[in-house]
Amino acid sequence: MKFVFLLASTVAMAAPTFNRDIAPILYENCATCHRPGEVAPFSLLTYQDAAKRASLIATVTKKRYMPPWKPEPGYGNFDHVRALTDDQIARIQEWAATGAAEGDAADRPAVPAFPTGWQAGEPDQVLKVSEPYSLTADGPDRFRCFVLPMNLTKESYVSGAEFRPGNPKIVHHALIFLDSTGTARRLAASSGGAGYQCFGGPGFSGAGLVMGWAPGYTPLPAEPSLSQAVRPGTDVVIQIHYHPSGKPEQDQSSIGLKFSGPPTKGRALLLVMNRYLDIPAGESHYVVKGSVTVPQDAELWGITPHAHYLATDMKINARLPDDSVIPLIWIKDWDFNWQGQYRYQQPIKLPKGTKIELEYVYDNSARNPHNPSHPPVRVRFGEQTKDEMALAFLGLVLPSPADVQPFQRAVVLQYVEDFVRLTEDLNDLPEEIPPAMAMRLRLGLAMFDRNHDGKLDAEERANLLKLVQTMMPQ
Repeated sequence: MKFVFLLASTVAMAAPTFNRDIAPILYENCATCHRPGEVAPFSLLTYQDAAKRASLIATVTKKRYMPPWKPEPGYGNFDHVRALTDDQIARIQEWAATGAAEGDAADRPAVPAFPTGWQAGEPDQVLKVSEPYSLTADGPDRFRCFVLPMNLTKESYVSGAEFRPGNPKIVHHALIFLDSTGTARRLAASSGGAGYQCFGGPGFSGAGLVMGWAPGYTPLPAEPSLSQAVRPGTDVVIQIHYHPSGKPEQDQSSIGLKFSGPPTKGRALLLVMNRYLDIPAGESHYVVKGSVTVPQDAELWGITPHAHYLATDMKINARLPDDSVIPLIWIKDWDFNWQGQYRYQQPIKLPKGTKIELEYVYDNSARNPHNPSHPPVRVRFGEQTKDEMALAFLGLVLPSPADVQPFQRAVVLQYVEDFVRLTEDLNDLPEEIPPAMAMRLRLGLAMFDRNHDGKLDAEERANLLKLVQTMMPQ
């Protein structure tokens, strides 16, 4: 009997407690969102906060729904990984199952102190949304774009950017773009309110993605060697995903910019995509593939996959010239509400000729709880809620600024070749083809369309591509 009592006491003593075992996990992985004033619906800073939700915490962590970290382990070595280990999940399970004990107060770590103000240093220019945006207490999430004029009087070089949500309780995530076309200004002017409604993208072609932000994001320090040239008339466009908090709220977010001299390295954005989506209603496993070849040696520092509500699985690999494969990212349970920009711990070297391969899977059946259409409808490529996308942004570093123009020229030529090869009708040109090139393609269509039916056969396409290559800027 004495042995049984001692054994029971030992087991009880070994049971996890909040102060010793659970608080360190929550403070490191959950508190960035689950604290007062942030986007999460409740705080997890105290024992009382966590204990009354012990069963819920155990359930969502076991399913890996929380913390919201989507990439699969082993497919890309990323910075600031929020995923819990198997051991951490097991400790939470045991803590909830054994009564969610508080434990000795002396074992509890200090509540984390979160930085206030600009985390990457005081910016050179602060741009703030011109007027507060009002969000209703409930209803669907909102996607709003805000135009912030930079008011530059001469060409300048942006070397760093940091986003600050005005109201963290409702700002779910944000994407920041540059617009030198004036399109975003016109969209905002015609909307009749703060900003303009936007969903899949900011609504203008040639959008330069500057950065993405989500709660817990650590801003990068300014990098003068990779500064980005910005000409007068350029606007910053912030696309914000708002999540209602249960009461009326307002937000007036801002972004801080740092400037420097011209870059010493090249900075390029590589877009891999497939715009030829045609997903039948009811199809539960629609597979889309796409690829683009890296035209010269480069280093990959970050990746941002993107799709809408029907995507379920997305995988992106780099196939090197020797046919070896580097896994870049794999997300098995894509959720549009938890998309992110992922930075690698170390840049990945991509030699010239590396093929970036994309493979996405979509579920357009009634069984997909994220499907925005009831009953399901046929879905094609587009920026609206009920459209779909299959793309990924890859942030690359090139040896020198002089490499950027030939790099982009070669990539655009690939886009043109793919478009000409995959379609007969050249009238609906994709946005990633610059306007000047689109005009040349239409002229080429008129020149080589011998029977004037608006289409090109294989020989006519080949001749058009030869002409395009000679017309590309050197």
